[in-house]
Amino acid sequence: MSDTPSQPPGPPPSGPSASQGYPQQYQRGGPSAYGAAPQGSSGPRASFGQRLGAWLLDLLILIVPLAIIAIIMALAISPGVDESTGEVDGAAAGISILLWVLISVGAFAYYILLEGGATGQTLGKKAVGIRVVSMQTGGPIGYGKAFVRTLIRSFISGNICLLGYLWMLWDKEKQTWHDKISDSVVVPVSAYPIQR
Repeated sequence: MSDTPSQPPGPPPSGPSASQGYPQQYQRGGPSAYGAAPQGSSGPRASFGQRLGAWLLDLLILIVPLAIIAIIMALAISPGVDESTGEVDGAAAGISILLWVLISVGAFAYYILLEGGATGQTLGKKAVGIRVVSMQTGGPIGYGKAFVRTLIRSFISGNICLLGYLWMLWDKEKQTWHDKISDSVVVPVSAYPIQR
């Protein structure tokens, strides 16, 4: 032990005063220049109506090619159907399965490629002015997270009375289950502009 008196602690480190406001990266809920997370629950999010409108537009966009494939499928199967028994021969059944796989892959690819791309927008989202962004960076989610997001949306979010979709109505971040699992949020483009 020393006989010298200890020095009192110095003044606390200084930061911005209340009158100076918050640093730029936390203003308006937008992504920061430093890659910090978006502002969180107080940041702007797409409304349920915007998301529903985008989904309906995407559904219409996908229905046209899917209807064409369904017509091709019906025409391809009809020669292989026994009219008296209604049984489908092996070749017609194989064509039917192949076309259904093409439909599924096409619908998955639509969402994965567009939501995982630089804009985070399907055509429906683009039309209503919203986009999918990473909860951590405020930028694109990438194709890996877009794949997970599409998988969860397709097989889990709508299976229990649409609870996974409706979750955003009471969630503080307005996230659906597929948003939460892919660590993404859907936001207005006006608040999170697309970087060119």
